[in-house]
Amino acid sequence: MNQPDTQLASPLTSCPRSTVRRATKRASVDRQVAYTLIDRLKTAHLGFVEDGEPRIIPITAWRMDDHLYVHTLNGGRLSKRLGSGQLLCISFAVTNEWVLTKSAYHHSANYESLVLFGRAQLVEDTAEFDAAFRAIINQIEPGRWEQVRAPNQKERQATALFRIPIEEGSFKSRTGGPNEDPEDMELPIWHGTVSAVTS
Repeated sequence: MNQPDTQLASPLTSCPRSTVRRATKRASVDRQVAYTLIDRLKTAHLGFVEDGEPRIIPITAWRMDDHLYVHTLNGGRLSKRLGSGQLLCISFAVTNEWVLTKSAYHHSANYESLVLFGRAQLVEDTAEFDAAFRAIINQIEPGRWEQVRAPNQKERQATALFRIPIEEGSFKSRTGGPNEDPEDMELPIWHGTVSAVTS
């Protein structure tokens, strides 16, 4: 489980690259809503530049206190990118509902999204390494870390764990029903929201 959050009272910081420019009323820099989405999804898209070209990789990312953690193969391509200290862009997003309207143009989605910027730091401390993996395993199933075998030395050496401070970014979401043009309201077409969750 997560430790008590130390910075929930302080908002996420923002600058031009992380400021929401469209539909700004849907934006937030509240740390709690950002943390709730991270803790719910635990799947991020990690963006970086390699050989002058953009790369985006889906990756498991979880939170402990005010840091994100990601892990990869030690010595692999991704660990080298993360260890280079370059600026990263990390996004989380989920579509909760589709919003169906009487016109094709106004169809929309109810969603939650978060974009963060930061630089990764290699975790070399054994206690932090264990605490981070204990956090993700116990977030998936409370108490499971205490039931399973701890990583052995070979597994530790094969794993590169990185910490990314949660400092800069912005959250954005939409909720609610259809937005319709007045002249379309008389059209005999159903409108409303439907779940985006598929079985």
